[in-house]
Parts: sequence; structure tokens; C-alpha cells
Amino acid sequence: MEDLREASYNFFWAESFWLPNNYSWTELKNKDDGLYRAQFRDLSVAIYLSVIISIIRIFFERCIFAPIGHSFGLKSVVKKAPTNPILEKAFKEKKSPSNETIQRLSKQTDLTVRQIQRWFRVRRNQDRTPVFKKFCESSWRGFFYFVIFWYGVYMHLDKSWFYDSRLCWKGWPHHHVPNDIYWYYMVEFAFYISLLASLFTDNKRKDFTEMIVHHVATLLLMGMSWANNFVRIGTLVLLVHDAVDSWMEVSIVQF
Repeated sequence: MEDLREASYNFFWAESFWLPNNYSWTELKNKDDGLYRAQFRDLSVAIYLSVIISIIRIFFERCIFAPIGHSFGLKSVVKKAPTNPILEKAFKEKKSPSNETIQRLSKQTDLTVRQIQRWFRVRRNQDRTPVFKKFCESSWRGFFYFVIFWYGVYMHLDKSWFYDSRLCWKGWPHHHVPNDIYWYYMVEFAFYISLLASLFTDNKRKDFTEMIVHHVATLLLMGMSWANNFVRIGTLVLLVHDAVDSWMEVSIVQF
């Protein structure tokens, strides 16, 4: 079993795949030259940071974005349809019944056609994510993307590869990682960990599976780029995505 585990490890981290010819992983280890190089174990820092980010998110949603949402007239309580086994059974068969079905249900329940139409309308809205909830969640994500984007722009102003992308490849894999780049990457990685975890606590939406795939793919790409020191191009990719993500979050909530 130990031999199989070692063989799998060597296969996955094959130097012939990840690194240029005649290079080994030992060359990416930190030396006594005062320059830091990305190490795969660094990503464990992001796990602890994700907990902190999740706590900050709770504070912002409850203390800042929730009062703003209430000031816009958004309601946090969803109106629920009265319990009615006959109508509930019909709802499971078809959420928007035909006029013939409504007439039949009216005779079975002694309710008027208008009352049944109202019941189905309320019942459909009951399963939807409340606009207030979407507002708080999107506001947090939009706020984070806005802040991290402009921090990323500021941080890149003194980085040579920001002005000449060819430097993302020149000298690789011997690029060192400045302290600000290190924390920029860790915070971004931690944020996507928190997003992945929050999918299981937030109201489940239609794109639940797609978002899991998206966040996992993002974490894998960031993790692999960090592991083989493709950090320079990684920061530029993050910067480009963050530039539009805040605007996309604003467009999600429609009043």
C-alpha cells in the first residue's frame, strides 16, 4: 500500500509534466538567498483564512447589507401558502395548473378560483430564493470583488510583469514571491474556499451543481499554479476576473 501511494504521488507530481527539461522540484525549494518561492504547503494558510473571511461575511451581511436591504423595502420573511394536502399534491404534479385543473380543485376544496390561483402563486414564490437573501449574498461577493480588484491593481503598480506579460514566463520557474503577492493569493484562495463551503449553508439554487464545479475548478487552477510557481500569470488572471465579477454580482439582484 505504501509503495502504491508513493507511485501515485510520483506519477501526479511528475517533474517531466510540471517543469521544464532538466528541472526538479528541489530547485523550487526556498534557499538562503532571502527570496521566497511558492510552496504547495502554503495553501494550508488559506484554510484558516477562509474561516476568518466567513466570519467577516456574517458580520457584513447581518450588520451592513441586511439594514440596507430593509431600507430598500426587501422582506426577509417569505410568505408561505396555507397547508392544503389536495393543492400540495396538485402542485407537485404541475406548478402552474391549467384552468380546467383549477376548476376541478375548486370543487374539491370549496375554494374560489381566485383563492386557488393565489395559493399557487404564493406556493411557487415560497420555493424561490428571497430577493432579500440574494441581495445580502450578492452584496458581500460584490463588495469583496470590488475591494480585492482595486487592491490587486494597487499591488501590481510596481510589478514589472503587470506592464510586460512576457515577464510572466521569463526566468520561470525561479520567480520569487513578494510578501504582498503571497497574501493576495492566499486571500483569493481562502475566499473561494469560503464560497464553496457556503454553498451547503445558503439557500440551494438551480445552479448548485454548476457552482460546485466552478469553485472546485477555480481552486484546482489556483492551487496548481501556486504549486509550480506560475504565480505571476495567476495574479493577472485573478485581476482580470475580479474586474468584472463585482458588476456581475450587482446585476444578479433585480428589484
